[in-house]
Amino acid sequence: MKLIHATALTVFAIAACLPATAQQPYPNKPIRVIVPFAAGSTTDIIARAITDKMSQSLGQPIVVDNRGGASGTIGQAAVASAAPDGYTIMIHSSSHTVSPSTFAKLAFDTTSDFAGITPISSTPNVLVIAPSKNIKTLPALLSYAKANPGKMNFASAGQGSATHLNAEKFKMAAKIDAVNIPFKGSAEAVSEVLSGRVDYYFSPIAPVIGQIRAGTLLALAVGSPRRASALPDVPTTAEAGVPDSEFNFWIGMMAPAKTPRDIVNRLHDEVVKALANPDVKERFLGLGADAWTLSPEQFDAYIKEEIKTNAVLVKAAGLQVTN
Repeated sequence: MKLIHATALTVFAIAACLPATAQQPYPNKPIRVIVPFAAGSTTDIIARAITDKMSQSLGQPIVVDNRGGASGTIGQAAVASAAPDGYTIMIHSSSHTVSPSTFAKLAFDTTSDFAGITPISSTPNVLVIAPSKNIKTLPALLSYAKANPGKMNFASAGQGSATHLNAEKFKMAAKIDAVNIPFKGSAEAVSEVLSGRVDYYFSPIAPVIGQIRAGTLLALAVGSPRRASALPDVPTTAEAGVPDSEFNFWIGMMAPAKTPRDIVNRLHDEVVKALANPDVKERFLGLGADAWTLSPEQFDAYIKEEIKTNAVLVKAAGLQVTN
């Protein structure tokens, strides 16, 4: 009896020394999701649509924390340095795989400091322009740009962002000369295009679908390989006469590296579950977004490959590297 009693006391003493989180199932407190873009951006809208459902399923509040600026690298740095405990995660875009090529120095390593959880969506960018420009088709835009080299400009959600790379790839394929005007996010970029101060913008569909339907912005083409479900009558840039100009804009979830694999897998499964929800499906349809998931391992591999691909694009476009 004394041996059994002593063993029980030992087990109790060891358990008492363990961290509280080790004794409680994940999650047991609110989760913070850092979005490296301003509120109202497509990444932000997608993040909120997903986290609303994930919060219900996980039984804990999920707070979206917008950390816009520096083409997403401010938010990335915050996540890379966060505790790898599953309580700080990131929902970012394709810009994640661009920053290694457009910044000479980063406070993080894009591959080794993050653990991929899963892509969430693939969302086409749409080339929009204000009706006041009197350019109603993509061929008309190309004709004007070629007749006025260097006089056109385009908006982007930051230097090196996915919207910037889409525009640069289009510019190279179309053989036109136009100047990038970077903003902190899509909301500012759209506002400047609406005013006519900026000529055009390869915008994610979500921030401009209302203006397109209202006629305050014209959609000339989508930058994706296929037409967007939300804009079925709008041709792709390839269909409109600019082959090899497509760009895949995605939004995905990542965590700090060293986040326990069981937490990464749990979050992956929760995203998949949320994407199957009818409310999320309807929301994505309105945004022109297609649900897209990969396993954590597949997502990590995809990110590494896209970093290489974007490095080639950045070099070919002659983009200036930010110190």
